[in-house]
Order: sequence, then structure tokens, then C-alpha cells
Amino acid sequence: MAGAGDEREPGPAAGEPQQPPPASFQVFPERPAQEKPQQGLLSSFFTHNQKCQLMLLRTLQTNPYVKLLLDAMKHSGCAVNRDRHFSCEDCSGNVSGGFDASTSQIVLCQNNIGNQDHMDRVVTHELIHAFDHCRAHVHWFTNVRHLACSEIRAANLSGDCSLVNEIFRLHFGLKRHHQTCVRDRAILSILAVRNISREIAEKAVDEVFESCFNDHEPFGRIPHSKIYAKYAHRDFQNRDRYYSNI
Repeated sequence: MAGAGDEREPGPAAGEPQQPPPASFQVFPERPAQEKPQQGLLSSFFTHNQKCQLMLLRTLQTNPYVKLLLDAMKHSGCAVNRDRHFSCEDCSGNVSGGFDASTSQIVLCQNNIGNQDHMDRVVTHELIHAFDHCRAHVHWFTNVRHLACSEIRAANLSGDCSLVNEIFRLHFGLKRHHQTCVRDRAILSILAVRNISREIAEKAVDEVFESCFNDHEPFGRIPHSKIYAKYAHRDFQNRDRYYSNI
């Protein structure tokens, strides 16, 4: 989950098993009914949706994190189609985007994504969730440890905890800072989509942190910058190539 909402749907009490959602239940983030587009002169201006679509197109075509993830999804049998698997929508609260597991669709909050860099981070973060959904049997609704693992991986591999982003947040100078950032971001993301206590969210993250933090697929390394991501993409493209000294 990219971002954190102010309100959450009621969930199970602490310690109670989570029940699978009904077919109409929409998650990551809550998806309100879409209003009909306005008609008339104002509808011809550059709308949030048009800006979102243009930024999304640029991200898919140029961002090295995203290009690697798209290749990895295709390699895993889950090819991504822009019209089918991405949806620019207005969202409540300050959520930036999310992965809707019920429809295998990435939601981009067009009213909250303000610039290209932000779009790059959101798409990368949510594509990591989509990649996890493709390659593993992730029980998003019934197993908070599964959710915690994917949130750890998304925070670790999306660039969200890069030095530049952390400086903008005024977070720096701590020992093992990257690990601390990943843990904190994962906990915040869980709390944004589950009505559970912070204690339960922290426990879930801590229980799976070591194994999930060290799972770098499909990057093969932690891509701390776009340059690292480009190298990782090159390595991914060459991973099945046979090298010979002939």
C-alpha cells in the first residue's frame, strides 16, 4: 500500500481470525463509486485523470524499476496490460495508490499523486505487490504475515527508503537506517489497510522481517537508485543467457 489513509473499515478484533471479504469488497484503497464525467466546457481542460494517464504512460516507458518489474511479471506468466491492470481514480484520505487483489488491478489515486517522481514510486511499490500476488499464494485478507512480507519487500525494493526520500522526510543519521525505514514504512502500510493495533502490525513485521527483507526478487539486489535498478534490469534480462568461451 502506498501512503496511509485516515479512515479504515471496521475489521476483526485483535486475535480473531480475519474472514475473506465478500465479492464486492474493494481494498487497497477503498474504491468509491465513480461519478459520471462532467459535460461542457470544463470537461475539455486537462483533468486529474488525463494527468494521471500521461504520468503513468511515462513511468511505464522510462522508469527502470518499473521496466524490470513488467519484464518479471511477463516472465512469470502475468503479463501486465496498461488498460486492464491500472486504474486512475479519486481516492479518499491521503492514500496514493494500492493493489486490488480481487481484480488484480493497481489503483492510482489521481487526486493525490502530484508529480512524476511520486507516480514512479507508487507504480513501483504496487507492482511489487502484483508480482508477489503472481508468484505466490498470498492470503492478503486472512494472513497478516503475508501482507507484512509484501509490504516489507515493497518498501525495501521500490526506492521508497532511498537516501533522498528519507532526507525529504527529515529522517537520517541513524544506524541501520535503511532497515529501520523499511520496517516503519511496512508497519504504516499495514495500519492503512487493516483495522488492527500497532502492536499486532509490529509483531507481524518483526516475525517475517529477516526473510522478507533478504528476498530481493526480481531485482537480485536492493536497488538504491535508478542506476542500481538499471543494472538489475540488465542482469535480469541476461539471467538465462548461456555464456561460452568458445
